[in-house]
Amino acid sequence: MIRKNFWHALVATALLPACFSVAQSGPTAVQPLQLSAFGGLSGVLTGLAPSVVSASTPQGKNLSITAGVDLGLLSHHGIRPTIEVRGTLPVDKGVVDAEKSVLFGGRFDFWMGHRLHPYADFLFGRGQTEYPGGYIFGNYQYNLTTTNVLSPGGGVDFDLTDQLAIKADIQYQRWGSAPTASGVVWSKPITAAVVYHFNFNRRHKR
Repeated sequence: MIRKNFWHALVATALLPACFSVAQSGPTAVQPLQLSAFGGLSGVLTGLAPSVVSASTPQGKNLSITAGVDLGLLSHHGIRPTIEVRGTLPVDKGVVDAEKSVLFGGRFDFWMGHRLHPYADFLFGRGQTEYPGGYIFGNYQYNLTTTNVLSPGGGVDFDLTDQLAIKADIQYQRWGSAPTASGVVWSKPITAAVVYHFNFNRRHKR
């Protein structure tokens, strides 16, 4: 269900800007609205220790695919507010836990008009954690948990061309319903991705 909702959210968001007309005043101007999509790989430190601690069992780690879409709004003084939807799906679940999520929220891009521009974001949504082989905590065995996810973070985009960029991104995520004494784990996804900027006004550069 999480995977299906993720793809539905991406498609719905991608169709929104088709109703808008984007224009700009010159070759170095920034479009009033900017739609972009990104996809890449994430190394995720899930923050959960193995239920049976041993020297041969590391803490939870995932190799995941992260993809999303961004709708950038009108920029002001070099700062652009952006609406983002992203999803993360593990391809290597590790031996402790595997996290997948669909998140939505806002971010602020800085230094618009430059090739290198950092950003800060805050995302929230739903996440699901699988525990391969089960996870023993107290008198219970956990196989699957679903929870709200809060995800502050940030990163930097570097424009290679008018339409292509590369991204480095890190999030610091709070996952509830966890098999820990506090009921919370803090996950740290680190993502490297390729970004594609859609240009709806091909007479001008982005």
